[in-house]
Amino acid sequence: MGRVARVGCLLVLALAGCGGSPEPDPGFALMQMNLCLSGLAGCYGKTAYPAVVDEATARIRQARPDAVTVNEACQGDVALIARRTGYHARFSKVAYRGALLQCVRPGGRGLFGDAVLTKAPIERASNKAFKAQAGLERRRWLCVTTARDVDVCTAHLNTRAANEVAGNEAQCAELKVILARHAAARPVVFGGDVNRRRSCAPRGAWTRTDHAARQAPGIQHVYGSRKLSSATAEVLPAGHTDHDFLLVRAQPSGSGG
Repeated sequence: MGRVARVGCLLVLALAGCGGSPEPDPGFALMQMNLCLSGLAGCYGKTAYPAVVDEATARIRQARPDAVTVNEACQGDVALIARRTGYHARFSKVAYRGALLQCVRPGGRGLFGDAVLTKAPIERASNKAFKAQAGLERRRWLCVTTARDVDVCTAHLNTRAANEVAGNEAQCAELKVILARHAAARPVVFGGDVNRRRSCAPRGAWTRTDHAARQAPGIQHVYGSRKLSSATAEVLPAGHTDHDFLLVRAQPSGSGG
């Protein structure tokens, strides 16, 4: 092969020329966080605000997951984390005592709710309240479709307290239906604080949890549809919130066990 031909081959090798193969799909990574940012919850003292926001930003920068799902967030804090990390964000406002809740201590951080952040641009989003509700907080789900043609969803379900357990069970059942509907169209990954150890994943999906966490183990879950496989979970200690962070990495089906 002549020198010019060899140079040309090297230039196009990454595009599968000259007998090469395309780069493997790197898979999909999701980080789940519950940040206790409202300013009202008992866990808020531990956040040492803004240390909790700095810690979340640092973890995202270190791991560079494809998506981050965030519960107990504030709209302004989510926007700040997105700017610092270069991620795209969508936010779901959650009502409390029948009205939208402004985050406090300090104020000016926007409304309380849940969020999804993604590396890839977000093409569309949907979020609704669960049909069943219990307790003071009106629980919702949020799903986004990214330019990678992957749906990322989150939710923060009712607790298992006596006055909320019925809501938790009904929301779990509804979440299964929602995720199954999304999985019928494209790969879907869910991350959220489901306040329970039993999975809410639809049939055929896998489940990974933060059962190895030091704080509130086993109630933060990540689910993935069968188009993703070989999922591994890692718990990342969090010093400024009452839940550790959960990082799950999965591969496209057929690329591993």
